[in-house]
Formats: sequence, C-alpha cells, structure tokens
Amino acid sequence: MIDIRPFEDKDWAALWRVIAPVFRAGETYAFSPDITETEAYRLWVQVPSATFVAADETGEVCGTYYIKPNQPALGAHVCNCGYIVAEKARGKGIASQMCRHSQLEAVNRGFRAMQYNLVVSTNESAVRLWEKHGFDVAGTLPNAFRHPTHGFVDAFVMYKQL
Repeated sequence: MIDIRPFEDKDWAALWRVIAPVFRAGETYAFSPDITETEAYRLWVQVPSATFVAADETGEVCGTYYIKPNQPALGAHVCNCGYIVAEKARGKGIASQMCRHSQLEAVNRGFRAMQYNLVVSTNESAVRLWEKHGFDVAGTLPNAFRHPTHGFVDAFVMYKQL
C-alpha cells in the first residue's frame, strides 16, 4: 500500500536520497548532474505549487512528484508535473499511482490540462506509462536532450486534457 501525501519539511532528507541519484545520473531531467541540495530543494519544493511524497507501508519515502502551472497567467490553466521513484521501488506501480493522483490533484486545483515539457525519448518506460495514462506526444524536439551515454537525443512534449 502506497500513501501519497503532501510533502512536509521533515521529509526532505529522505526525499533528497530519492531524487539525488536521478539528478546525478543525468538521464531523465535537464537539471545539472552537479545540482546542489539547496538548489534541488528550491526547484522541487519551493518553486512548484505543491510537492507530494509517496510512502510505503513502513512510511519510507519511495517516490515524489510536484505540480505547478506550466506557464504564467494566460497559460496557467495547464499544469506541469515531475515524478521520481526511488530505484529500489521501481516496477511496483508507484509512478502510475502518482500519475493518477496528480491528475486528480490537478483537477482539484482548477487545471484543465497537463503537459510534460521534456520527456527524454530514451526513457521508454516513462513514455509508455504516460501514454497508458492518456497522454499524447504533442511534439518531438529533435536532439533537445544531452544524454550522458547516448549523446543528443530527442525529447517529447506530452499533453493531456483533464
């Protein structure tokens, strides 16, 4: 059983242990692999409208997502989310649960659509998951992501009306 709840400051140490390896790998997010913990906190917790954690039955943080307007003012009815699942918790449906939760949260916050701005094409499991949840590839950005092992690869803009 996974409990998805709003982030609390006491969660930060555990959350950093989840997100730091993903940022350091440089394979799925455009953040610098050398991002500082302070900057990561700012970007994952302070900038978004809300941040959530997924905790397992023992209370251990095993995933997270944020939600925020994708654009200001006239584009603020479309939200953007980012998701991370701890490596040892992958393949258990946690990302899928967070995706469903985020869509309900988005509707409750008045958003009318959700857009992912930079889904790296080599992150095939994420592309399949978002498509399973009703997202379409709205566009392909050729060579928009500099992958540490594959070099320049395409990225997708994915979109769903809520």
